Amino acid sequence: MSSFILRSWAAGLAVVVLAVNGAACKGASSAAAPAKAPSANAWAVVDGREITRDDVDKAFRRAQQGPVPSDEETLAAKLSLLDELITQDILLAKARELKLEVAPTEVESAFAAGRKNIPDQAFQQELARRQLTADDMREGLRRELLAQKVLEREVTQKATVGDQDVAAFYDANKAQFNLTEDAWHVAQIVVTPDRDPNVNNRTGDDAATPEQAARKAQMLMERLKSGVPFSDLARDYSEDPQTAPRGGDLGFLPMSALRQAPPALRDAVLKSQPGTVSGVSAGGMHSLVLVVEKEAAGQRDLAAVRDRIQANLKGRKEQLLRTAYLSAVRSEAKVQNIVARQVLEGQGALPSAVMPKPPGAK
Repeated sequence: MSSFILRSWAAGLAVVVLAVNGAACKGASSAAAPAKAPSANAWAVVDGREITRDDVDKAFRRAQQGPVPSDEETLAAKLSLLDELITQDILLAKARELKLEVAPTEVESAFAAGRKNIPDQAFQQELARRQLTADDMREGLRRELLAQKVLEREVTQKATVGDQDVAAFYDANKAQFNLTEDAWHVAQIVVTPDRDPNVNNRTGDDAATPEQAARKAQMLMERLKSGVPFSDLARDYSEDPQTAPRGGDLGFLPMSALRQAPPALRDAVLKSQPGTVSGVSAGGMHSLVLVVEKEAAGQRDLAAVRDRIQANLKGRKEQLLRTAYLSAVRSEAKVQNIVARQVLEGQGALPSAVMPKPPGAK
């Protein structure tokens, strides 16, 4: 299932995109109405709430950067975005059910963090170009925070790992903690210049061009300098589907493995002190590499690795519960994806209802 919330000039563009996925779907999460035929502008209906063509078009215009894609690529991207908006709508409805709310101070704090280090003139110009207002962004942030609260309540709080679980894992994998050579505990945040359907971070953020990737890497480095934990940023933004759920943790890399790594990555690890982050860029791909610690060869006892095991097991459980939860709430909702059905019935032909509107059309 596609994840649902998108996020720099570094941060400026990201905040704008956040607004898109929330504010653009402003009509989608209103109270369920009596069953009726969808309007001509409806692209999907979720438990009686419409997500319109205008919602998706506005979201796409704000998120799309780089060369203009073909009609088929555009529609495929919009269908993916529509699926994300459907999931978002379901979570917002669940928030009402759970009586969850977001305080204005939380929104203002997120708004301030999002535009940090962005000159006001540049920020306002970008808003104007994307036809957004500051209030649009605040509403998008409010929706994102509310959806995150749902997942915190329904997933994160339930992903508990006890001492017995930790001890059992250690006993079953004791050899894993017996280092036969010096090793470096490493974590990474990966940013690629291409969209990847397998991205599995918590926000769904995925750079699509080399320019977006460079801005995103810069934004992440700035966030790290401001004190945001590396593991949180990895879970939220890393585009490596394997390590993002684990906070970017690569585990311990022995010297023999480092010798086979790309030179830039190897040097970033070997020349860094524990606790420092280095940026590595090659071929449009960016990696932020954190050296957590260095350990000499030998067997580690449980006390030395307890926290690491617990974090790893919790990350695995949280990812499993999140996937199961989103699958369950989607299956319980009544979803009618009108445009997807039209594309299928037309055997890939572009429905007239989704073709670009003439300039000035409403």
